[in-house]
Amino acid sequence: MIIVTGAAGFIGSNIVAALNGRGVTDILLVDDMADGRKCLNLADLDFADYLEYDDLLARVERGESLGDIQAVFHQGACSDTTEWDGRYVMERNYRYSKSLHDWCVAHGVPFIYASSASVYGMGPAFVEQRAAEKPLNMYAFSKFAFDQYVRAQAPKVNSQVAGLRYFNVYGPREQHKGKMASVAWHFSNQIKADGECRLFEGSDGYGDGEQRRDFIYVGDCAAVNLWLLDNPQVCGIFNCGTGAAQSFNDVADAVIDWHGRGDKRYIPFPESLIGRYQSYTQADMSALRAAGYDRSFATVGEGVKRYLDWRAAS
Repeated sequence: MIIVTGAAGFIGSNIVAALNGRGVTDILLVDDMADGRKCLNLADLDFADYLEYDDLLARVERGESLGDIQAVFHQGACSDTTEWDGRYVMERNYRYSKSLHDWCVAHGVPFIYASSASVYGMGPAFVEQRAAEKPLNMYAFSKFAFDQYVRAQAPKVNSQVAGLRYFNVYGPREQHKGKMASVAWHFSNQIKADGECRLFEGSDGYGDGEQRRDFIYVGDCAAVNLWLLDNPQVCGIFNCGTGAAQSFNDVADAVIDWHGRGDKRYIPFPESLIGRYQSYTQADMSALRAAGYDRSFATVGEGVKRYLDWRAAS
């Protein structure tokens, strides 16, 4: 059996879908279903069992056997970057991850987990090195803290532990995220409602809508996770982006092209974001490539088309 935590969430549900695509259905889903709307991400997927987040945590902290577990994909977390209740975030993100990591290590179970590119803060370097890590909020700090724990434990670990620092992920099954959903999701909704995409005016030396991010299609994130499953000798913390930053204008143009209509309107850059906004991110993909991952990543144009085709068919 394979365990997927955060299974009803964005990346977690796409990992379950990718496993189903391989014919794998012996999957234990783990999530917090307080927001029952997330169940829609699982309605078309096949799995064997479900556990609530706190039930799994209690069992692993008691050291219980969970049966024949092939691997754990740990994607569950409080992902709200505006949450400043530090004790809550550390309980949900750090303690849970640490407990699950220790259980997997004790039982020799591969542990593949979600880190985040937010650990890099404002950059300007986006490489898996301590000097580049400058978290700016509690979510980022919780991910940074767990990465630090993984590094400290690594010399004593004999089974696979691999973390992925996701960059700007977009694609199917993110609708429950609301304000935290991708700009591709928001732009498409704006065109349908008002016939326009709303982008920020220039900032940090970038022109209107020319701020650049490393946008990665969620299907590519799932593919990297399954590649790690196939290669249990690969351990470490790896960036998960495309390695090629593209502008917000590129995303808006791709959405407009798919809809066959729409305009772009630039709105004033919010004062509240000055000094807190990542105007540029681009993953250094050298470590993952050196580990053997040689597949290509979708461009914004390719990924947005796949995404909006999926939304239209859903």
